[in-house]
Amino acid sequence: MGRHRSDPVGIARTVFVVLAVALLLALLALGVKSLMATLGSGTAPATATPSSSPSVTPAGSPRPTAPQVPTLRIVCQADRCPVFVRIPGGNVLIDRDLTRGEQASYSDPELDVVIEDSGAVRVEENGTPRPPGQPGERQSFSVTRAPGR
Repeated sequence: MGRHRSDPVGIARTVFVVLAVALLLALLALGVKSLMATLGSGTAPATATPSSSPSVTPAGSPRPTAPQVPTLRIVCQADRCPVFVRIPGGNVLIDRDLTRGEQASYSDPELDVVIEDSGAVRVEENGTPRPPGQPGERQSFSVTRAPGR
């Protein structure tokens, strides 16, 4: 009987192995990026719509100059501040956790806001501070742009 020998590795098999390794590395990188964003080490960009002018700034970053007072400004004062802001009946502008010192500003004419821990944030409506809530208290409210601003 003759010796058993395997066929030489063809080019197709080599290409397949290289593609599988590249896919595995891409999935691993995506997983690490998601984990970092979840742990608060990374800052996910705010979702913007053409009709809105959001501004989310991490702590220590220079504030963008705006010619007008925003309709809503939220500043996180805790390690984690879950915030949800949307245009009534329309697009969601932000639905994520802000980190300590991070702020979000919007100049839309009308906004619906939900803050999971109202004691952990500082909120300004049309430049006027909103009274803070109790720690752990969930608040939902609407904000309308002040005339002439």
